[in-house]
Amino acid sequence: MSDASGATPRHIPVMLAPVLAALGAQPGETFIDGTFGLGGYTRALLDAGANVVAIDRDPTAIAGGAGLVTEAAGRLTLVEGRFSELDAIANDAGFASVDGVVLDIGVSSMQIDEAERGFSFRFDGPLDMRMARSGPSAADIVNTMPPRELARILSVLGEERRAGAVARAISEDRVATPFVSTAQLAGLIERVVGRKHTDTIHPATRSFQALRIYVNEELDELGAALAAAERILKPGGRLVVVSFHSLEDRIVKRFLGDRSEERAGGSRHMPERSIAAPTFRLAAKGPQVADDAEIASNPRSRSAKLRAAIRTDAPARPFDPAAAGVPSLPIFKAERA
Repeated sequence: MSDASGATPRHIPVMLAPVLAALGAQPGETFIDGTFGLGGYTRALLDAGANVVAIDRDPTAIAGGAGLVTEAAGRLTLVEGRFSELDAIANDAGFASVDGVVLDIGVSSMQIDEAERGFSFRFDGPLDMRMARSGPSAADIVNTMPPRELARILSVLGEERRAGAVARAISEDRVATPFVSTAQLAGLIERVVGRKHTDTIHPATRSFQALRIYVNEELDELGAALAAAERILKPGGRLVVVSFHSLEDRIVKRFLGDRSEERAGGSRHMPERSIAAPTFRLAAKGPQVADDAEIASNPRSRSAKLRAAIRTDAPARPFDPAAAGVPSLPIFKAERA
């Protein structure tokens, strides 16, 4: 399979066959691919005869998809934007409702492999991590955020056990030399956390994950995207989400679990309370994971979990991020920079 530009791909779409089976695309139907990336899901949907509204925050991904837009001859609308606004983006494209939404959560292989993006310490590069190439960077965060707030980010989003020690060390070192590169930060974290010869992952992995998620507001975006999908899907429409770590999967699980059950609405102080009907029906009770063959050919799929649900005809409900498990985190204040 080629990527959106027709070139040899740098990654393979994770769980492509299960995703397509869950979406059940038919000719003439319309789908939203909220995480276009290199266009793997989008191309497969187009090959099935569907129309696609594809979204990506990364202008590089949008530019790379220009060839596929031409090839699709009017069946693909490619938009630079946030998938938290996928319902508004679809409305602007002329679609009041859609037959399916697919989300592949997290950073793409394309972004990780480009050292200048600063997502990974496998390659030394600027400490950036911004998907949209705008707003505060990871360097802005580590060089200006108070250590207590930074520790909370590393602890909650990275589940880093030594978050406090890492944050204090960053705060001390940045006074003399601000952090500007991925190798510089990874080196400090390795010094603080330590590394045993039996360790299977680098000591900086959790902290880098936390910073990337925070910089891109990934969990807030995910929660809002799920609510947007609920608003835009027509009755019988399919929602498919592929996530890669427990923080993401927990939000998807809680959202779909809540939305697939009847819930009492209104104020607890009122004598009568309305009952909100389920807005989704779960396609399966638990997540689907990649089989051994896919894991062997595409190691990125090892941690992937696919959850799918089918939209009912009940009205969309108000969305509460906290109820869905989206954590409350310190707000970065740009004036500190």
